[in-house]
Amino acid sequence: MATDHSPTMACPAPMKATSNGVFQGENPLNYAIPLIILQICVVVTFTRILAFILRPLRQPRVIAEIIGGILLGPSAIGRNKAFLHTVFPEKSMTVLETLADIGLIFFLFLVGLELDIRAIRRTGKKSLGIAVAGITLPFIFGIGTSFVLSSTIVKGTRQGPFIVFMGVSLSITAFPVLARILAELKLLTTDLGRIAMSAAAVNDVAAWILLALAISLTGTSTSPIVSLWVLLSGAAFIIFCVVAVRPLLALMARRSPEGEPVQELYICITLGLVLAASFVTDSIGIHALFGAFVVGIIIPKDGPFAGVLIEKLEDMVSGLFLPLYFAASGLKTNVATISGAQSWGLLVLVIFNACFGKIVGTFGMAMLYKVPIREAVALGFLMNTKGLVELIVLNIGRDRKVLNDQSFAILVLMALFTTFITTPIVMAVYTPARKGAPFKHRTILRKDRDTELRVLSCFHSTRNIPSLINLIESSRGIRKRGRLCIYSMHLMELSERSSAISMVHKARNNGLPFWNKIRDDKDYMVIAFEAYQQLSSVTVRPMTAISALNSIHEDICTSAHRKRASLIILPFHKHQRIDGTMESLGHSFHMVNQRVLRHAPCSVGILVDRGLGGTTQVAASEVSYKVVVPFFGGPDDCEALAYGMRMAEHPGIMLTVLKFKAPPGMSLTFGSKPSGVVDNGSSKNKLDDEVVDDEAIFSELVTSTDSNESVKCEEREVENKEDIIAILKSISKCNLFLVGRTPPVVPLAYNSDCPELGSVGCLLASSDFSTTASVLVLQQYSTTANLHSLVEEDINTDGYEVPDTPVAKV
Repeated sequence: MATDHSPTMACPAPMKATSNGVFQGENPLNYAIPLIILQICVVVTFTRILAFILRPLRQPRVIAEIIGGILLGPSAIGRNKAFLHTVFPEKSMTVLETLADIGLIFFLFLVGLELDIRAIRRTGKKSLGIAVAGITLPFIFGIGTSFVLSSTIVKGTRQGPFIVFMGVSLSITAFPVLARILAELKLLTTDLGRIAMSAAAVNDVAAWILLALAISLTGTSTSPIVSLWVLLSGAAFIIFCVVAVRPLLALMARRSPEGEPVQELYICITLGLVLAASFVTDSIGIHALFGAFVVGIIIPKDGPFAGVLIEKLEDMVSGLFLPLYFAASGLKTNVATISGAQSWGLLVLVIFNACFGKIVGTFGMAMLYKVPIREAVALGFLMNTKGLVELIVLNIGRDRKVLNDQSFAILVLMALFTTFITTPIVMAVYTPARKGAPFKHRTILRKDRDTELRVLSCFHSTRNIPSLINLIESSRGIRKRGRLCIYSMHLMELSERSSAISMVHKARNNGLPFWNKIRDDKDYMVIAFEAYQQLSSVTVRPMTAISALNSIHEDICTSAHRKRASLIILPFHKHQRIDGTMESLGHSFHMVNQRVLRHAPCSVGILVDRGLGGTTQVAASEVSYKVVVPFFGGPDDCEALAYGMRMAEHPGIMLTVLKFKAPPGMSLTFGSKPSGVVDNGSSKNKLDDEVVDDEAIFSELVTSTDSNESVKCEEREVENKEDIIAILKSISKCNLFLVGRTPPVVPLAYNSDCPELGSVGCLLASSDFSTTASVLVLQQYSTTANLHSLVEEDINTDGYEVPDTPVAKV
């Protein structure tokens, strides 16, 4: 046998998995596992810091990940050769890209889980027409752009595949990124949001079909027969999945009933099918991603099965593996290749053609369907959103030698630019109208106390529910059915997790915030309120709000206005630990309460929960609470007293009203000014249209309950702050304090970080005061203080209310 002794280039030896450690004289960064661990830590930390920096601009996290990948590459930090060869050496790229592609396979599976083909089939003519126009025109512009690029910087490439790749890259709309932007801007349940989501779903499916066509044309063989075989085999694979695989997945979904854990075997089978499908499509010559995407689409979306799959995968895939894909793309992107007037001119040309084709195509078709002009413009920019699918297209094009380094960098920057401008431009050109009809009863304190009291009670988690239900039960008194109406709102943070977007997709077609639609998809936390409704005469209407914590107050206040609520009850941002100390849930929850206090269209109560009635719901016949109302004067104290008098109608409530008085010639402020508390309006109470002083209201409320033996009124004269604290501590064994937020009294607590509780509430909520008494701090609505209403009131607006979640039937 002849031996070829011609000189060959020596290939670097493959990296071993693990090292023996630094004490054995080995560098861990020369081995695959410690190096990939370092790379993951660097990429995740860097992109998360960028996401935090970009959060005020309301940019989706994909923007931070794309920018982070570019900055870590040779465009910025990677210019330091020592850093690049140490953290991202050439010999490690195979391991990095393999791990990134595995994560990408499962992420595309999650994307398929988010897409509901039934919704696409129900897409109306308007959305379908807009989607087609939004694909066709930019695809045509992409073809024209491809001829310009192929004659300048991409010479020698195969024209057919290059035309298809350019058309696809300019016509894509990123469905997951668009959903995130719409949810962030609270446009998902508007007409604009529904059109955009329907059109983007159609666009997404069309983009994958076009991408499959592009990939089939980029094989090493130049024979068109081979490309035809690839396409036919891909179509046969999809048919096989629908006919043979989908019934198996549907069987496993049926055997995973609501409320029971999904069998581990079913999860294992499904994930195995994802990998098997990816292997098949890669063998066909399309791409491994297609198999995972198809399996995700055909999984039944009803029931808990799809949700459990998302829960099992999303944090690991989206949090750790997906940023690696952006890093791998960034390491291939060298912005320095764009140099000279020609390159920058081509970048401007590509960005212009991408924006012009998508925006004008969408805008023109929207105008034909008589969409208002501002909505049509916003829709055009929304449909111009790029994202992960765009990067997938570009990376495949680069790996298949269709794109060179310069064209790759130009198209990556185009995707980054078009997505970055979406949010600020849509915010500038389109704001959904928030109009509502004025309503009368915005406070608990009112002349006609027999009118219906509407309360919007909010909760973060299950720990808030028992106390809220017990508070509601204590508030219903003995009035006739329907006199107390409760809207229970579960506050959920809109995160970057796929499950959050999946929940948002179940939003009802109208209304704010986002409501659950059908019983199978019901939020389990609201079921407790529905069960309570069956056992009481209180009308309970549960709902769920999903929004970013920095804007969820808009949902709360808007819903309260549309529901004509008189009181919003919010959970305190701290919860009590077993040892009695108060532990904060985070600064974001703290700020939510403060924003609601500033913008609320009605009175607001903040509940400091110390287990009112224990950890379970208390039956009506077993309610036995001692409630105390410290009364110092002012509108907020009058509101607290009015609420206490309503609670006193319940036979199980013992109410004690403590009226504090200063010696003659002095006030309860004792010469000091309450600090850290912003007054919420006039010192006078506005009872409907009549201004009444505190003494008149106190006398009226107290005399109206002279025959009620469960109400006890006491007057206490105090000479200093210490006297007030001593009296309050003497009755600290009660179950609930009702206190006004801004009473005219000297601050009772030192160094309080909770101004929303007021001068008295801060003392009552401190762990030193009590570990058993819950506190409800009330702020009365004031027209003079509410200068930042989120709803524009129009007397000509009809009395439309947001539809509720269907309640359980007996």
